[in-house]
Amino acid sequence: MKTRSKMLLGAAAIVLFSSAVAGVTTYSLMTKNETPESFNELFSPNPNVKLASMNTMAAQPVDLTQAADMSLHAVVHIKSTQNGKEQVVRTPSDIFDFFFGDGYGGRTQRVRTQPKIGIGSGVIISKDGYIVTNNHVIDKADEIDVTLNDSRKFKGRLIGTDADTDLALIKIEGDDFPTIPIGDSDALKVGEWVLAVGNPFNLTSTVTAGIVSAKARTLGVYNGGIESFIQTDAAINEGNSGGALVNARGELVGINSVLTSPTGTYTGYGFAIPTSIMVKVVSDIKQYGAVQRAVLGIGGSDVNSDPELEGKDFGTVDGVYVKQVIEGSSVAGSDIKVGDVIVALDGKAMKNMAELQEALAKHRPGDKVKITVMRDKKKHTVEVVLRNTQGNTKVVKNVGMEILGAAFQELPADLKQQLHLGYGLQVTGVTSGKMADAGIRKGFIILRANGETMRTVEDLENVMRSASQSPDQVLFLSGVFPSGKRGNFAVDLSQE
Repeated sequence: MKTRSKMLLGAAAIVLFSSAVAGVTTYSLMTKNETPESFNELFSPNPNVKLASMNTMAAQPVDLTQAADMSLHAVVHIKSTQNGKEQVVRTPSDIFDFFFGDGYGGRTQRVRTQPKIGIGSGVIISKDGYIVTNNHVIDKADEIDVTLNDSRKFKGRLIGTDADTDLALIKIEGDDFPTIPIGDSDALKVGEWVLAVGNPFNLTSTVTAGIVSAKARTLGVYNGGIESFIQTDAAINEGNSGGALVNARGELVGINSVLTSPTGTYTGYGFAIPTSIMVKVVSDIKQYGAVQRAVLGIGGSDVNSDPELEGKDFGTVDGVYVKQVIEGSSVAGSDIKVGDVIVALDGKAMKNMAELQEALAKHRPGDKVKITVMRDKKKHTVEVVLRNTQGNTKVVKNVGMEILGAAFQELPADLKQQLHLGYGLQVTGVTSGKMADAGIRKGFIILRANGETMRTVEDLENVMRSASQSPDQVLFLSGVFPSGKRGNFAVDLSQE
């Protein structure tokens, strides 16, 4: 009897202790509001989606029918339309223009350009209508039309883009849309079966199969952007961009993005952005409006492919050779030096720059990481706090043209003639904003911004986007007033 009483008391103590632990854990989670939300908190997968059953030992041959059937309904067709715009053009001059014209040769006339239409694919990642696609599919689009596999049509709304990874997030209104479960692209193995699902050549609901041919590929197509592609021999053609790369379980492991071919159609390999990068990028776009990108702040190259490093013995054949340490960066002031070879990040081996970029793409500024370097053929581990491109750990906000508080137009032809200018962007109105703070008035003609020639509003948008991500966050404008007076201004783009 006494033994039984002791057992009951012991069980009760365990229950009380567990409740106390649960209470403390709950309180800790509730009070940690500053922690970024996880992907599953930001996007709501459809709970009715099931994974394909797969027995790797008995899969002879592999049955991909269930994975294909599940994926088709969550992959959409995207049509992006860039509306025609009015432009002022000058016709070629002739001898009569010289004697009877305005002295500048030719005549000016207003013409309207034809609309530009692009096609691609997208993947529904949340049952309330969030869709991930490629940035180049919807870049500069004035209208986005989305068609589901069941032929329902929706207007898409752009949430945000990231040109460095060629990813974009759009949304359609509704609920209970089909989704694809997010898989772990890091777990993919070379030789594993995958499906490419999309809308090539404007054909809807197309599935092709192949294997993972390689991982962490770089192609140099993003002009300094982040590249760590999954390479596959599954057929990827025009229109597949933004579609799904799916494993045999029916999980999304990549966003199809690039094909390499001497003909422009599939005769070689396709490349997909891994979900390890996609999850972080689209989560940041939804939560912050801009990607919170952490950078090490080094200039480097792959040990195994840099001709300058041939014949040198670093004690490793893989890794990233540090050629430069950028002042004010994450590694500046740390024990990482020029000549070191980065071989691991948080204990995971880094064979090349692509793998290092992919690993960093999962982190945000402020995160602590452990970097293992090879120096004098010995390993050293250094802990650093990651910073953003501006050299700090603050949240980077999406800077739009509205922050300038001004309106612009391409320089009219008559003003070009009057001031003998070949280009320019005129300020047609100034309200409260960064332009007014800098002392810029209505009528000012911007000729250059941060050294770049200004011909269109889009030129200014591109320069401003780059400037807002730079450490200085300053837009240097030079130009002229209609009176002929020259002007130079510095516009502060920083935000509290």
